Amino acid sequence: MLADTLLAVAHHLLAFGLLAILVAELILLAAATPDAAWRVRLARLDAGYGAVAGLLIAVGIGRLFWGAKGAAYFLENPLFWAKMAVFAGVGLVSLAPTLAILRWRRATDLPAPAEVAKLRRLLWLELALFAAIPVLAALMVRFGG
Repeated sequence: MLADTLLAVAHHLLAFGLLAILVAELILLAAATPDAAWRVRLARLDAGYGAVAGLLIAVGIGRLFWGAKGAAYFLENPLFWAKMAVFAGVGLVSLAPTLAILRWRRATDLPAPAEVAKLRRLLWLELALFAAIPVLAALMVRFGG
């Protein structure tokens, strides 16, 4: 029971952390005058995003195998798979911003405003998809089996 509780707490804190980093990236992308320090901060935030996402996946796998409900509860649950598909969608959408941020960090010129605007739209799409995850989680617990 203690392991399940600790895994659940870690899972939720990591999910909120991922959300916070995503919002911080959006705020930083709204900066009126990006500079070299801006690029470094953005790259660090995005690296943190990747690290937290990796930890979230690891803890989620831990919950799957060592959580109180057991793996069968999740693996046979279509809402669990919908939640995983949405999470994978968030990950896929996040690839383009990560690649752009890495490119910007190495570049000598600052990104064009149109590039920054495109990245912001992608981050908003990530947020929209991310918002569906707790909805699916709640539905999974109540109606998934």
